[in-house]
Amino acid sequence: MFNLKALRKNKTVRYGVPMLLLVIGGSFGLREFTQIRYDAQRIRKKLDPSLEAKVNVQKQSVILEEEYEKMKQSNLDEWKNIRGPRPWEDSKEYQEQQRSRQSKQESGASG
Repeated sequence: MFNLKALRKNKTVRYGVPMLLLVIGGSFGLREFTQIRYDAQRIRKKLDPSLEAKVNVQKQSVILEEEYEKMKQSNLDEWKNIRGPRPWEDSKEYQEQQRSRQSKQESGASG
């Protein structure tokens, strides 16, 4: 009887043992829940073709060849570099200014 009272008053037994049980038990519980999560992701795993190509080196070369073919078809002689709006500029207003300048240049060049 005396030993039980002494154990109940002991702070290590009263607070430390439940805390250790919670930490160690929580560790095992979290491991099981995360394993379920990863198993479910593995089952549902379906990659986007572009993401899969980034992972798979053989498919990556195919995508590079497709992009090269697209670039060969584009006409780079008529390409113009147009500056985008700065962070402090209103983008819609700036785009209108760029369009008006471009239309003036085209009408001046053709006239």
